[in-house]
Amino acid sequence: MKVTIFQTDVRWARPEENVENVQRLLESNSGADLYVLPEMWATGFATTPHDIAEKADSVALQWMRETAVKHSCALSGSLLIETADGLYRNRHYFVTPGGCRYYDKHHLFTYGHEDEFITPGADHVIVSWRERRFLLLTCYDLRFPLWARYGMAGEYDAIIVVANWPESRQQAWRILTRARAIENQCYLIGANRVGDDQYCHYRGESLVCDSKGDTLGEATPDRQQALTVTLDFDKLDHVRRRFKVLDDRDHVLMGNTFA
Repeated sequence: MKVTIFQTDVRWARPEENVENVQRLLESNSGADLYVLPEMWATGFATTPHDIAEKADSVALQWMRETAVKHSCALSGSLLIETADGLYRNRHYFVTPGGCRYYDKHHLFTYGHEDEFITPGADHVIVSWRERRFLLLTCYDLRFPLWARYGMAGEYDAIIVVANWPESRQQAWRILTRARAIENQCYLIGANRVGDDQYCHYRGESLVCDSKGDTLGEATPDRQQALTVTLDFDKLDHVRRRFKVLDDRDHVLMGNTFA
């Protein structure tokens, strides 16, 4: 499966310009099965969503829907959405030609006050695309291994994590992405932004790594670009059959012990 990450420099609160930007990247990098964009790729990471959040029929989501149909591909990325009932959600969409599913970010970034206005999601979401299963995560979720744990979250072949992960905590991004892939014996696709907003500098270092934590592709720091990697899921199946780490995992947390 051919996967392309768009490591973009996000314009603050300018969804139309951000859509035009990723459209240009796509035109130069056509032919992927799956395109992955950063967290809140149409607006930037806004913890005070008033006058910034898009409606559910946003221009960015409409672009994702139209692009999935036109290019017979899937697209993954989060948007800041105001729902019909007036709630704000950091909503990670996975769009295919056949429709759309979404995951609402569960672990809100309290250090950055994301929890003050945005409502967390309660459910894991695993999507299927071309006979493979993807667990959807968003940024801060990466720090919580139990939430992502294979079997507890469900069964999957790859994790997609979309992020606005700042340079000040870049080492954590490097380590946690590989750790989630190793402990869940899966591929990990991590899309991070570059550039600056009023709060942080973003270095990027978007990547794809395999179940051993080996880097299959990594974007150049501080540079907007498209990163394309081909995932060999037959190889992953072979590794899982031969080295059955997941069979020996802890299954149920009971009190302070695992059963």
